[in-house]
Amino acid sequence: MNPANVLILPGWQNSGPDHWQSRWQAAHGYQRVEQHDWMRPLRGDWIARLEDVLLSLDFERDGPAVLVAHSLGCIHVAAWAAHSQNTHRVKAALLVAPPDVEREDLRGMLPAWSPVLLNPLPFKTLVLASSDDPFCSQARAQTFAIAWGADFIEAGKGGHLNAESGLGDWPAAFDQLQRLQGLNRPAANFSVGVAA
Repeated sequence: MNPANVLILPGWQNSGPDHWQSRWQAAHGYQRVEQHDWMRPLRGDWIARLEDVLLSLDFERDGPAVLVAHSLGCIHVAAWAAHSQNTHRVKAALLVAPPDVEREDLRGMLPAWSPVLLNPLPFKTLVLASSDDPFCSQARAQTFAIAWGADFIEAGKGGHLNAESGLGDWPAAFDQLQRLQGLNRPAANFSVGVAA
């Protein structure tokens, strides 16, 4: 698979240099879907941007893309899939730490993102969520995974599974991404892991 066909979808305010998404991008040549406004995210704008990037990929040569989303990026994937006629251009998605944007505190900060679209995703999907995410209960994350038709892995105590979680390159999640891509890595027990 062309590494540029692995699309990094950060959440609100983007992912900084110490975030595992940024580290994967730097190490493997993945492509970040850049948004016009990371601070005031509008659902329609973000959906249109993902659609544009997917349509720009050489589908005939490289095949479908793999999406790697964190936080609001997960809700972004679900919203895009509910509206796009090009979901066949995606092979799989790794959705990490989806926030509950329907919670009153988050709905006030991100009004354009409620309600969460809970349609089944038409590609293989894995949701990873920690047991102590401050932006989403584990039960709610499991509800999202079930509605999206995704597999679910509880990642232990890791907060929002971002740079502050100290994950470094997060090899356990990278192994899950390799399996989603069909690279036949051996199954292993999943743990959040810590930065080296």
